[in-house]
Parts: sequence; structure tokens; C-alpha cells
Amino acid sequence: MTILSCDQIFIHGIGDYITQSDWMAQNKTKAHLPAFCHALVYSLGFLMFTPSPLAWLVIFGMHFLIDRYRLARYIVWAKNFLGPRGGNPSFSDCAATGYPPSTPAWLSVWLMIIADNILHVAINGAALKFL
Repeated sequence: MTILSCDQIFIHGIGDYITQSDWMAQNKTKAHLPAFCHALVYSLGFLMFTPSPLAWLVIFGMHFLIDRYRLARYIVWAKNFLGPRGGNPSFSDCAATGYPPSTPAWLSVWLMIIADNILHVAINGAALKFL
């Protein structure tokens, strides 16, 4: 059975928001166990649609890595180098969200969450389609 894009996004939403406990959400970037538990619970929804064990393992493993190390903030920070040179703050200045401190806190958090979700959905879609 192949998974449709809307099904994949729905499963992502359930796994990343509905089944994620407060303990997982508050601690997944601080310790391996909450990140592992979240990635496992998250990826269980993909089991019935995953064409191969390798695809499921990629979904699980990448979700763990992306959330444990908050990898979306590196992508957010790196994209700022696509603009004019100069004025791009160092990563240490942007470590929380990938955005410079001059960006309003509410905006930088939401934009990082959006980037995080797009990263998850893109990787999941590639795993489901090609593995």
C-alpha cells in the first residue's frame, strides 16, 4: 500500500503534536531518552504505510536526530547566507532558533517550527517514495 501526501502529512501531525507528551516536548532537545520515545511513538503511525523496513528506519532515525539536536535551526541560520554578504550573525548569536536576536521571539520560534515540520515531511516523503 502506498501512502498519499495528505495521509503522510496527517500521520506527521498526529505523531508530532497529538501523541507527543509534555515530557517529550520539554526534554527531547536535552536528553536522548525523551527524543527516542518521541521518535518511536511518532514513527509508529508510519508502520502500516511504510513500503520497507529501511524507509521506516529512516523516518524514525531522522526524526530522532532532527528533534534531539534541533537541526532545523541550522538550516534556518544557513539560509541567511543566500542574501547579501555582511550582517549575517554568527551561529552562536542565533543558536536558539537560527534567527538573529533582532527577530521578534514569537516570530523566530514559529518560523523554526515551520521549518522543522517541512524538514520532517520532506524526509518522510522521500523515504516513503524511494526506499
